[in-house]
Amino acid sequence: MTDSVPSFRSNLARIEPDDRLVVLARTIQVRGPHAETELIDRAVNWARFGKTCLGQALYRHRSTFRNASKAAVWSHLELSYFRDIIPDDVIHELVARPQPPETQVLRAEILLTTPSAFVLPSDWQGSANRPEWQASLEYIEVESLCLSKYRQVMREYIGPAAAQLVQANRIGTFRAMETAVVLYRDPALAIDWNQIHLCELEAGSFNGFAQAFDAVLREISPDSDLAAVFADLDRMRTIPRWTFNDPVVEGDAAVGRKGTATP
Repeated sequence: MTDSVPSFRSNLARIEPDDRLVVLARTIQVRGPHAETELIDRAVNWARFGKTCLGQALYRHRSTFRNASKAAVWSHLELSYFRDIIPDDVIHELVARPQPPETQVLRAEILLTTPSAFVLPSDWQGSANRPEWQASLEYIEVESLCLSKYRQVMREYIGPAAAQLVQANRIGTFRAMETAVVLYRDPALAIDWNQIHLCELEAGSFNGFAQAFDAVLREISPDSDLAAVFADLDRMRTIPRWTFNDPVVEGDAAVGRKGTATP
């Protein structure tokens, strides 16, 4: 990540559990341009899902930043945002019903926002004005016995630090989500996770979050043992896959208007 700060954002939105935001995530393998075009058309037409839908986003795989799995890399991740609940007919259309030819759903899951660690500008309009940004997608596996501790670390340290980076416009958003339930998983998908973290950043100069987070955390919590914070995370989780992606559809502006205002 570069040290330049193009602008400063004063109004952020933080999505907390009380905001009742749920996300339907689909991990997809698309074969051929026609199938991708159809997938894009469906994502753009997210209003068909009704008033509880806040929008859809679609990301196309570009490169792998870190990989600890031998499983083949999928082509797309689709995120559909809803207030309160995901309607049954939406789950039927996106998960239960047979998909168009050359489109294979590898995994479908319902995600919930991680407390104090889902932050975006209240006027978020996507990353089209920052063509150097790519979407970073971390697929994380946290040990089940450590989930409560993991949320605490995210709430107290990582989320507030990410909010500072979003506010300084060094990253686009920081959206930590955790798996509530897996609706479908292809039997051949030999990789697992229970967290997805989404962030827009300059992939060309990115070498990990440690340096950027360390600097911000020293301002937020100068008395904390930051090395211990990151060591705790490493003991609680593995990252089977971390990819950079092109944002193909970012129809999720309403999500920023849903959250709690953050000074």
